[in-house]
Amino acid sequence: MAGTPSLTRRATIALVAATWLAFVALPPWALVSWRALRLADVSSPEAQEQWDAFRDDMRQHTGRNGPVQRKVPRSVEPPELVWLRDYLPLAVVAWVTLAGAMGGFVAAIVIGMTNRASAAENHAARHGDGQKQDQGDAQHTGERRHG
Repeated sequence: MAGTPSLTRRATIALVAATWLAFVALPPWALVSWRALRLADVSSPEAQEQWDAFRDDMRQHTGRNGPVQRKVPRSVEPPELVWLRDYLPLAVVAWVTLAGAMGGFVAAIVIGMTNRASAAENHAARHGDGQKQDQGDAQHTGERRHG
């Protein structure tokens, strides 16, 4: 029975590490995969024409009186294209940094809780369930004896 807590602890650490790694690695992998599919669409001449038409429409509505003041976007390229082309590495680094730190913190808490529970189980196994001690303490308290 002495090997069981160690095996449980190792299995917990392996499970927590695998979960943390998946949490850190899968979203950037999915984003890069999505980028490969989406980049061809947003860099097409049709997408550029739609963006130019949108900017022209915004230019026509600028300065009109109404409930919303509109501004013409400054970018001559569609924003999605600019983001996928220029800012994807920044997004991946930010995710890995922030999710890695947060996930590492949560993993440390889970492993610490597992170690604490394992230590409590080991203590209970070595010293009995404590019921006999509790009964003796209650008896001594009733007799006003300490010891």
